[in-house]
Amino acid sequence: MIYAICCGLLRLIYAILFPLKIVGRENVPKEGGVLLCANHISLLDPMTIGIKLKRQVKYMAKAELFNVPVLGWLIKQLGAFPVKRGGVSKESIKTSLNTLRSGNVMGIFPEGTRNSDSGAAKKGAASFALRSGAAVVPAAIIGSYKPFRRMTVVYGAPIDLSSFEGTGSESLEAVTDVIMGRIHEMIRTGKPSAR
Repeated sequence: MIYAICCGLLRLIYAILFPLKIVGRENVPKEGGVLLCANHISLLDPMTIGIKLKRQVKYMAKAELFNVPVLGWLIKQLGAFPVKRGGVSKESIKTSLNTLRSGNVMGIFPEGTRNSDSGAAKKGAASFALRSGAAVVPAAIIGSYKPFRRMTVVYGAPIDLSSFEGTGSESLEAVTDVIMGRIHEMIRTGKPSAR
């Protein structure tokens, strides 16, 4: 209930400040675990990729953010759970895998930090994808969060990672490259990627 109210308020704010164009929303499965992987350009990204979906999207967020008045309460209502500075703890990994295996949607930003010029991505998203068996949906956030300018969110088709099943940690880099390749393709074209 609180989640729906928060999303409604955020949709209203976005409609005024950052009108969202949504492309490929039908690519997000209606049920089952989904790992939503997106590029990361702003603190607003988690809300941007989640508020127009019919399913709640859960996230890892820096533990310090939960201590910020209003913001801490808001991100908790929006499904965020804390991650301590200095790396992802075993508890956070367990929470993430349980979230996905329980049939929820979890958003993650493989680059790890905002405005990554290098495009280098960490292997956490790939690890969660292979260990959870969740559908992996790439998402591209296109725009610059300038007031009254349109932002676009593109959701691609779930990525087929079946060829990597049972291959272990040596495949993490290759899976990461596949995921980021789809995201960058959608940023360039503004169109959903195929399977």
